[in-house]
Amino acid sequence: MIQLTGMNGQEFYLNSGMIYRLDQAPDTVITLSDGKTLMVKESVEEVANRVLLFHQEVAQGKLIN
Repeated sequence: MIQLTGMNGQEFYLNSGMIYRLDQAPDTVITLSDGKTLMVKESVEEVANRVLLFHQEVAQGKLIN
């Protein structure tokens, strides 16, 4: 899971496996595999980097307990 910030400033965790698409329009819009959308304060690049980092940590066995 990755930590993100909603447009209201509230932080939350998102299951990155649910991400279908990322768009910059002008805010970052995350479309989930079920069709729901979320807007977050982080840039598309930051969200993508967090997803990549999460998957790298999983592959290396560095899971957060």
